[in-house]
Amino acid sequence: MSDNTVTLEPISSLAKAPLEEQYVPGHRTCAGCGPALAYKLIAKAAGKNTIFIGPTGCMYVANTSYLCVPWTVPWMHAQITNAGGIASGIEAAYQVMIRKGKYDGDFPNIIVMAGDGGSTDIGLQALSGAMYRNHDILFVSYDNEAYANTGIQVSPMTPYGAATSFTPPGTKIPEAKKLWPKDITAMIYYGHPMVKYVAQATVGYPVDLMNKVRKALNKKGATFIHVHAACPKGWRFDSSRTIEMAKLAIQTGMWVN
Repeated sequence: MSDNTVTLEPISSLAKAPLEEQYVPGHRTCAGCGPALAYKLIAKAAGKNTIFIGPTGCMYVANTSYLCVPWTVPWMHAQITNAGGIASGIEAAYQVMIRKGKYDGDFPNIIVMAGDGGSTDIGLQALSGAMYRNHDILFVSYDNEAYANTGIQVSPMTPYGAATSFTPPGTKIPEAKKLWPKDITAMIYYGHPMVKYVAQATVGYPVDLMNKVRKALNKKGATFIHVHAACPKGWRFDSSRTIEMAKLAIQTGMWVN
């Protein structure tokens, strides 16, 4: 691993968070979008020396429409299947350039921002490979508990009993979704012995989220954060209640930080 690193200090409060934004207005996410808030907080915590990889999903479709993007830092699109592989290649290229003396700058924060489909389902093998090979990247799974950008279809992270467009409650299946969600955090932690840091966070507690991002980025090696991101459209609540819903998930035991 490269030693060209900068240590990120903990953030004591929202008032002490960096003022400079790396994810700025101009995107087309839904009002009250939890994943957009997660992106904003993660980009703020990471700072300018950051490269984002965004596989297909809500944060790709809503952030890149009509040649209008909200990032002030480099961003690369990946297929929904291969974000872990794209990030691995970027990290490996920097390692080679440093080893050959062709780059002497600070090593960038390489961050994947994948939805629950792009991390726990269609993109799982690329995530697993990046964690197994211990690439120096942070993989964030922003989890709004559905394939939201295509119409709120069921995903492996949709809770038991939740109604989606693919799991409507009815007379034969009154409980809607009959399957329990995957425990992706445990899968990464227990199944990948080289991983350096694994955490869960929520947009409901922004300082905690930003500090977990900084703690992950200060590690040398593979890291993973599972971020619970409340979704007004998919969860059917008013867009003004995103933070309230995110906190209620913690308070009721539906989510554990």
